[in-house]
Amino acid sequence: MLWAKTKSHARYNLATSGVQHYPLSDLPVSWSDLELSGPSFYGYPPLQSALAALCGVDPECLVAANGTSMANHLAMAALLDPGDEVLIEHPTYELIVSTAQYLGADVKRFHRDPENGFALDPAAVQKALTSRTRLIVLTNLHNPSSSLANESSVREIGEMARSVGARVLVDEVYLDAVFEDTPRSSFFLGDHFVVTSSLTKVYGLSGLRCGWVLAAPDLAQRMWRLNDLFGVIPAHAAERLSITALQEMPRIRETARRLLNRNQEIVNNFLSLQPALEAKPLQHGTVVFPRLRGGRVERFCAFLRESYETTVVPGSFFEMPDHFRIGIGGDPAMLQAGLARLGDAIAAFADF
Repeated sequence: MLWAKTKSHARYNLATSGVQHYPLSDLPVSWSDLELSGPSFYGYPPLQSALAALCGVDPECLVAANGTSMANHLAMAALLDPGDEVLIEHPTYELIVSTAQYLGADVKRFHRDPENGFALDPAAVQKALTSRTRLIVLTNLHNPSSSLANESSVREIGEMARSVGARVLVDEVYLDAVFEDTPRSSFFLGDHFVVTSSLTKVYGLSGLRCGWVLAAPDLAQRMWRLNDLFGVIPAHAAERLSITALQEMPRIRETARRLLNRNQEIVNNFLSLQPALEAKPLQHGTVVFPRLRGGRVERFCAFLRESYETTVVPGSFFEMPDHFRIGIGGDPAMLQAGLARLGDAIAAFADF
């Protein structure tokens, strides 16, 4: 996160992970719609109802959180004690691993194979699972590759977890980027599943920090009380703006769908013309994670930024140092220009 906040910005920023910011001017908001304070103690009731309707769950199963990162923190804090074994996919979003380590968990890993498009493999989970495992953590869509896990694989992993008395935490913040036949949430596979998500990535509403956890009611209550240590009471104006955004969700979703479909075409065309990069065509999502043949990715990323005013995310942040992550959620013209510079940099770097 330090790199993302201080080093990722450039004239051509391909290091973002979500859709470009949705403008406040496009929401039907007036000053009279906003108040600075309101009855938000263990959830603001109108927002709880709106989010529960979006997710198709009972409001008692939903815990509002400050974005998906805090949702993941709350979920792991509620599910893990120091010394508990947690099994986390590799590669994955760095804050997931760091949070588990911060909570004192004994972190183990299972592999998602780049040769298989980073597909979720229950056999890899089974191989790493032990009688000490208390939590299995995965992302769907996978961060950093955007690989979609099918329900049968997730369900199979859930049965493995149940067999040793563990739960499964699924970060689904990118799942809505599957616009056609969007899979149902893993939450509906049983009460041994806990799910996190937010409006931040797919809808360009990061500034609202509108995230949530889906969990069984007793576990949800535990998370609400834990949140007293972290968030206490959220910004009420953001809660009210979130309700307005949820009311406009069909239009916001369509805006995101059109943007990502166009940008998916752009990035897939680019990848097809780059023999130095290994990556399967992107089918959905906001990011793609190619391998750079020949390695030296850290040097390449620095060269790209310094000489071509363009940034991508080094794969070392995902423990895959021969890869880098490209964000495709920006303006199509900027994406196309940034990818052109990326291609030029790859050609020049071969002789660097």
